[in-house]
Amino acid sequence: MTNKSLIAAALALLILTGCSNLPKFDTRQVDRSLIPSHVVSDIKTLKGKTIMWGGTILSGKNFKDSSRLEVLAYPLDSDGWPERDQKPLGRFYVTEKGYLETADYAQGRLITVIGTVTGVIKATVGESPYTYPNIQSQQLHLWDKFDRKSNTGVHFGIGVMFH
Repeated sequence: MTNKSLIAAALALLILTGCSNLPKFDTRQVDRSLIPSHVVSDIKTLKGKTIMWGGTILSGKNFKDSSRLEVLAYPLDSDGWPERDQKPLGRFYVTEKGYLETADYAQGRLITVIGTVTGVIKATVGESPYTYPNIQSQQLHLWDKFDRKSNTGVHFGIGVMFH
C-alpha cells in the first residue's frame, strides 16, 4: 500500500467512525415488555425489574444527592430513540445519583434510560392525582437536540443554505 492509500483509508475510517454516534445500551437484563402503566398496576411483583424507557423530559429537579426527571414515555425504536409520533405510554420519574444540569436536561429534550424499578411516587398532574413509577438510572442517554431522523448531521452538496 502506498502512503496515499494509507492516508485515504485512515481518513475514510475516521469519517465512518464519526458518523456512528448512537449510544451502546446494555440491554441484557432489560424486560422490554414493561411499560409505565404495567409497573404502576403491579408494583409488588415488578419492583426490582430492569427496564429501558425513553421519552420527552417534562421537568427536572435537583436534590442534595440526586436529580429527578419527569418523563413522558414513548415507544422506542431499535436504537432506543423515543418515537414521538407514536401514542405516549404514560409518565415516569427517573432518579439519577448526583447532579444533572437542568439547563441541559430541560423540558422537551429526549432521553432514554436503562434502570431499576424502585417503587412508585404519588403526585399530581395539574390537579389530578397521578402515580409515577420511579426508575433508578443505571444508564441515561440525553439525545442530541436535533431530531436524527430529520437531520443526520451529514450533508453533501454545493450551494447556499439559509436557516
